[in-house]
Amino acid sequence: MARRGDTIELAVLGLLHEGPMHGYELRKRLNLMLGWGRVLSYGSLYPALKKMLRGNLIEEVVPTGQQSRRQRIVYKVTQQGTEEFQRLMSEVGPAAWEDDNFDIRFRFFSSTDMEIRLRVLEGRRSRLQERLDRVQRELKMTQAEADRYAAELQRHGVESVEREVRWLSDLINAERNVQGQPAPETPTSPTSPTTS
Repeated sequence: MARRGDTIELAVLGLLHEGPMHGYELRKRLNLMLGWGRVLSYGSLYPALKKMLRGNLIEEVVPTGQQSRRQRIVYKVTQQGTEEFQRLMSEVGPAAWEDDNFDIRFRFFSSTDMEIRLRVLEGRRSRLQERLDRVQRELKMTQAEADRYAAELQRHGVESVEREVRWLSDLINAERNVQGQPAPETPTSPTSPTTS
């Protein structure tokens, strides 16, 4: 599983890869990217920026002609930071498709080779299919216990995962069609009952 600091580093490098930004703008863009459930504080961002400065992944730039009493520092990715971003985006493995990392990697998919995109999408779908099978088994047990609210919550979870599995299957098929590969059979339908 990716550490939160690594996830922030990947997100910062990706955003700065698109252009220099000051800390306030970075935090605002990161919070939009991370979503409402994972708000990033300055207490998390600035230590990550300091670590990245020490590692020569980013550099501080003070814009010329700035007239305010307090200089606003702009962060810019270095060549070493660009190489590190490309290395992180080319990694394929469980950390690439876990919840904390997948959304950020997906946000920067345009900077990723098609084969890597496919492997990450397929890994994510496989992981979610495992989760879906487990949640469906739990739902059957919860329904047997007749706890209506627990069953509703789990049913909601099943529907959410089914939606994401369908979305991932569509993305995978689209990638393969662009690549000129025939799309393989879609995995077992998420709505079909699982056997255990």
